Amino acid sequence: MALVEGMRKGKFAAAALVGAGLLFSGGAWADDLDHLQAEERNTVEIFQRYGPSVVAIEVSVRGQRVDPFEGIPDEMLPQPFREFFDRHRQRAPQEAPRREGAGSGFVIDDEGHIVTNYHVLKPALKSNETELRDGAELKLSFPGHDAVEARVVGANALYDLALLKPVDADAIPDEAEPLTIGDSNEVLVGQKSIAIGNPFGLSSTVTSGIVSGVGRDLPGVGQLEIPMIQTDAAINPGNSGGPLLNSAGEVIGVNTAIVPGGGGMGGARGFIGVGFAVPSNLLHESLDELREGGITDLSSRARLGVTIAGLEGYPEAIRQRLDLPERGVMVVEVEEGSPADEAGLQGASFEVSVQGRAMPADGDIILAVDGEEVKEPRELQRMIFSQARRAGDEVTLDILRQGEEMQITVELREREMPERDRGRR
Repeated sequence: MALVEGMRKGKFAAAALVGAGLLFSGGAWADDLDHLQAEERNTVEIFQRYGPSVVAIEVSVRGQRVDPFEGIPDEMLPQPFREFFDRHRQRAPQEAPRREGAGSGFVIDDEGHIVTNYHVLKPALKSNETELRDGAELKLSFPGHDAVEARVVGANALYDLALLKPVDADAIPDEAEPLTIGDSNEVLVGQKSIAIGNPFGLSSTVTSGIVSGVGRDLPGVGQLEIPMIQTDAAINPGNSGGPLLNSAGEVIGVNTAIVPGGGGMGGARGFIGVGFAVPSNLLHESLDELREGGITDLSSRARLGVTIAGLEGYPEAIRQRLDLPERGVMVVEVEEGSPADEAGLQGASFEVSVQGRAMPADGDIILAVDGEEVKEPRELQRMIFSQARRAGDEVTLDILRQGEEMQITVELREREMPERDRGRR
């Protein structure tokens, strides 16, 4: 998670179990679980089976060499000190200390691919590349095994996901079983959730709780609005990239972020009961592109070229007066020369005032993309920026224009997007 950068990873040999009730005796995991309650047994069995598939990730980046006296003009120094500073400037500049970070990951196929968060690896990578920066190191370690070097296969900055592999293919232990990716659309608030990872450098830690919410907005995770899964299973710095599992042992999310509290080991901020995971369906739809390699981000994605607004903020009286539907998103503005412009989509030409707030009134309303309903802006965002969409692909939009339903076909195109344009679709 974003909080782990700069954290030094401790070395702990013992596996930590929080709230699992696992029996540890004589250096081996206990096989007889009949004495445990069903809930305890479920957690223990999932950890024993899938814990060996969760890796600890270590990222180390050597700082840039710097001149310790840089920025001090000579004229500001008394004459006796000038020669002293000049002599030191002639020496090799001091080297900044290494920055170290930690995270988690998990095996997802028989080829040894490992999923984690992009932000865990990003400090070690060259800009917009999967190659390591000079002086950077990336290592992973399976429980009970020595750390090995790893390489980044691909990354998706949109959803804060990345794929890596050990440099040595034989480094995958036999007990590391690929985890099954579940259907996050079936996740229910209140169901059990299990997180496995390496918080604060404590290897093979399992925590359990429930799914506290779904579809949560969390700015700062990825480049798109992601409908995050919220959980109260304890997630702390070092858990980033680890799996969030259901009671069947299926991955329902990739643990990504926390709402931090004070305290924690070594003064680090810790968990207060609110953690978030990227839904597994976003991982599933990204895997093919991740395996292809490279960095997926907003800068060169196929896009429509529109600014949109949700309809949920319109009061019922205004909705009826403007004949607005219950679902869909309104086109507020169409970028000149964009695919949407060429296809004939129309933005709003006037606004209405709702409690002093100007709201677009008559733009085209997008109801569906290729037959899939659009209820809110982030759904359209996901449908267009999904890895399945490429430049040159055509999408069919069901739209509502002045009360009349119609279909418009748009051919998507790529365009380099400056930072300020990232609200466009």
